[in-house]
Amino acid sequence: MASAEPEPLPPNQSQQFEEPKQTTDTSPPAASIDDGVNQKGKTLPFYLGFCGLCLISFIYSLDATTLAVAIPSIAEDLNGTTLQSFWANISYLLAVVVTQPLYTTISDVFGRKPPLYVGFVFFAVGSVVFALARNMPTVIAGRVLQGLGGGGLDVLAEIVVADLTTLQERPLYLGLLAIPTAIGSILGPTMGAVWSSFVTWRWIGWVNLPILAVSFVLVFFFLRLRPIGTSFFADMKRLDWGGIALIVAGTTIFILPLSWAGSIYPWKSWQTLLPLFLGAALLIAFGFYESLPKTPVFPLKLFHSRVARLTLLGNFVFGAMLFVVLQYLPLLYQAAELETVIGSAVTLLPTSILSVVSAVCGVVLVGVVGRGYRWAIRLFWVLLTLGVGILGLLKLDFDTSKSMRMGLPVLYGVGVGALMRLLHLPIQASVLDVNDTGLAIGLLLSFRLMGGLVGLAVGSTIFNSVFASSISTIGELPDSLAILRNANEAIGFIPKLRTLDIPRSILDPVLEAYLTAMRAIFYTMAGFGGVGLVTSLFTKDISLQRSELGRQRFE
Repeated sequence: MASAEPEPLPPNQSQQFEEPKQTTDTSPPAASIDDGVNQKGKTLPFYLGFCGLCLISFIYSLDATTLAVAIPSIAEDLNGTTLQSFWANISYLLAVVVTQPLYTTISDVFGRKPPLYVGFVFFAVGSVVFALARNMPTVIAGRVLQGLGGGGLDVLAEIVVADLTTLQERPLYLGLLAIPTAIGSILGPTMGAVWSSFVTWRWIGWVNLPILAVSFVLVFFFLRLRPIGTSFFADMKRLDWGGIALIVAGTTIFILPLSWAGSIYPWKSWQTLLPLFLGAALLIAFGFYESLPKTPVFPLKLFHSRVARLTLLGNFVFGAMLFVVLQYLPLLYQAAELETVIGSAVTLLPTSILSVVSAVCGVVLVGVVGRGYRWAIRLFWVLLTLGVGILGLLKLDFDTSKSMRMGLPVLYGVGVGALMRLLHLPIQASVLDVNDTGLAIGLLLSFRLMGGLVGLAVGSTIFNSVFASSISTIGELPDSLAILRNANEAIGFIPKLRTLDIPRSILDPVLEAYLTAMRAIFYTMAGFGGVGLVTSLFTKDISLQRSELGRQRFE
């Protein structure tokens, strides 16, 4: 196969962009912009189907961000242990990471809508199980079921948007899709805090059902995608069963120790290292095996472009920064500033709003300016890296003004919001065959989530190490704070800090220990941002002015 790497333009060439080379492909031919669909005047069913996808993105992001702040209330209500609380919080993300590649490859063989319906069912059943739970194991089971569905809802919503639109018009629709995603992420922690504090945490599950119902109706009746399947048994034979087995086993075994490393088991323990190396070996075997099947889970040709490889690396780094800062920044306000969960959400409201604006404007500006995506990606990597780094300037509440506490994270919010969608453009532009766009999106999201899990493992390790070192220098602690000698208990103890009846002279060194540990995390993530910035410096512009539609296009 010829390399997918675009050739540099001669110095005297006037074009600003590079085009991917075309290769021979046996896939059904892509359609031009005028083949069977009037793209210049989209119909009402198109917009209604797109609204259904927006609701899917909203409910996924809302559900993914509500539980973390409600876990203490759930554990208290159901007499849950610290270990059960850990699994209730992490099980959803683990299920999403494992299932996203499956939904991607199955939708490429059977079509997008059948696996999307499966995602609806899993998510709805999981929401009901969670809402009716009478013990922590049932809560965990509900979250696993939601994750099995959420993995499909998340990746397929974006893949279908790629099916509906041409590369030329996609920045606009990615920007529009970013709005409900960002709004859900903003409302999630606040709604989780409100429901668990003033109503009941069970609303985290119940609120999903009406939104799921509306989005299902819109998708079922108005999302008219061209069918691609031949027969059920023929499609079953086309699936890459060996690749599916390897990636499911490898991903599961690899991410489980990442989830508990540094919190449940030490990094050096056999419980962490053995499955980590075994999972890595299976994933490496998966990479070699994927050159054999006719319809692989992730075709190796997706990696042949340098633009794609750099984008995947940058997206892995971005995932680490995204998940770590989302987890630890609110905790910083609750620990060092002694704010409530709702109070920390209000403090971060300007950051959240600007991240929504940035998510929309970032990709839309690329389409409007028409000078490629490199300038935008580089600019927002700089803003994100600086934004995470200056979070270390936050101090204890008596040293930091309210305006400074609300203003310092804004730069981070602008950077993270824009890159959330901008990083999708290079890899979609780099595919040789438009029908591989869905696979490229699935690969990108898998790298982002894997980066997130690695980042959380790194963040947990840094926090526990630095906090343990800092707390050991304080000396004798009163009985009400003695539990903090075990760094693994420090995060769960944060809500109790503001209820302690002890002098500030005793409490302040403890708060400083929290602040020192979280500063170390933010400085490390700023280093990650530097790696992401380097990847953007070596990427290239590939023209977005392509108007072909894939075989699963809107009819």
